[in-house]
Amino acid sequence: MAENLPLVLILDVDGVLTTGQFLYSVRGKEFKVFGPDDNDGLSLLKDRLEVRFVTGDRKGLPISRKRIVEDMGYPLDLVSTVRRLEWIAERYPLERVIYMGDGIFDHYVMRRVGYAIAPGNADPLAKAAADHVTQRHGGDRAVAEACLHILERFFEPYDPEAPPQVEGKLSGQWTV
Repeated sequence: MAENLPLVLILDVDGVLTTGQFLYSVRGKEFKVFGPDDNDGLSLLKDRLEVRFVTGDRKGLPISRKRIVEDMGYPLDLVSTVRRLEWIAERYPLERVIYMGDGIFDHYVMRRVGYAIAPGNADPLAKAAADHVTQRHGGDRAVAEACLHILERFFEPYDPEAPPQVEGKLSGQWTV
């Protein structure tokens, strides 16, 4: 059974982990809107499969890097939206990849990977190619919802009656 389980969850950043909005000033792109709970959802998966992010947003890369790499502790790669399928295939067997995307080019990847997820506000082509569409939108707990779905579909469902049993600290833990 383990040879059929997914190895990696690859998530697009903008429109999935964020609302997809870019906030500009006269200095350029300064802010992105990241939603709540997504990091907590990912912490439930991190012991079961590799989690990594991709973005095609070169100008917003420092913002995404701050949130994803520094704050959340996941790898982030700059990968063109039209080269993602090649990039993924060079690193993983496509049938063992879960990909979450929302954009107009994400359907190319979604049709070829083992399992595809789109947020509820994704482009119609992405939603049509997805195996699962979340009710939540990107930047509004769509990733957390997708994580719960992945647990139920491929591993053991999350039990809301029992505290999570994960190694290390959970993403929402406070330090004093």
